[in-house]
Amino acid sequence: MDQRLYQLGLHLTPGLGGVLIRYLIAHFGDAQKVFEANYKTLIRVTGVGEAIARTVLQKEGLRAAEDELLKLEKLNANMVFYTDAHFPHRLKSLYDAPVLLYTKGNIDFNKGRYVSLVGTRKATDYGRNITEQIVEGLVNHDVTIVSGLAYGIDISAHRASVRSRIPTIGVMATGVDVVYPEGHTKTAREMEINGGIVTEYCLGTKPDPMRFPARNRIIAGLSDAVIVVESAKKGGGLLTAEFANNYNRDVFAVPGNLSNPYSIGPNNLISANKAQIFTGVENLLESLSWLTTKASVKVALPDHFTQEESQIVALLRQRGEMHIDNLTWESQVSTGKLATLLLNLELQGYIRSLPGKRYALG
Repeated sequence: MDQRLYQLGLHLTPGLGGVLIRYLIAHFGDAQKVFEANYKTLIRVTGVGEAIARTVLQKEGLRAAEDELLKLEKLNANMVFYTDAHFPHRLKSLYDAPVLLYTKGNIDFNKGRYVSLVGTRKATDYGRNITEQIVEGLVNHDVTIVSGLAYGIDISAHRASVRSRIPTIGVMATGVDVVYPEGHTKTAREMEINGGIVTEYCLGTKPDPMRFPARNRIIAGLSDAVIVVESAKKGGGLLTAEFANNYNRDVFAVPGNLSNPYSIGPNNLISANKAQIFTGVENLLESLSWLTTKASVKVALPDHFTQEESQIVALLRQRGEMHIDNLTWESQVSTGKLATLLLNLELQGYIRSLPGKRYALG
């Protein structure tokens, strides 16, 4: 039977969250073996009590998964589990990352760079214009634009990306079959040609205010950098920035007129040192070490480099700048050994260390 059926079955099993699913997979090896386990084996797993063990044995989630997979096929939609090679590598190291994502479109989570543009649903002309300028400025820099498909800044970012033919991903707080707001369905379909839509919620899930904060953590987690364009004193964009800071992502904020209520949020982020001031795309690229010349990209690696050294340099070439935790995860090199490799590469001038345990090419 398709391993996806069992993975989806775990996701749809009542009472099983991301943490428990990870414990179960770590213990049994894969999702199918979880459903083949007996009661005594299940309750030995950390966090699994008698009630959860009985729920798993009832296989309610597995039966629901059969129907869900058929619907996904009819929708031409897909799912990706956290153990899959094409699951977003930026999410894998996060403590609260989803274990499964539903997707629709043409999405490569692990290709190039990811920038999120977020902000108020009540965007001003200034906010929309800045959003479009940012997207247009990133056209030739291998960037995918991420946002939440909401009114205001979100939809401006997606539509500008479609016009500029930049990949764009909308992270939703509904099922992949429920575009919200409904008026953005046409844009969502256009996005599927070069990007698409993503959600952690099962088919048919309707919009609920409680789900939007969780959606924002995925927007932040998928990104190398988050840009808050406009926001009131409180808003979803600021929550996304908070998640991004917790995940060691770069956060930028667009400064605005002091009399504009939707510039209060970005201005406060800047004054509190929770975001770098955004002054233009070139400033963004320079801050992220993405202004790599063609000559430096084509430089061959020395013959004496080990496979691990080559891998580290290749990762930094692709991403521009990385936190040591992300380097550890993506290279699968132990923390101690990675520290030695980084020091050697830095002494040779191939890489440089940055504040906050981040590294970039030298």
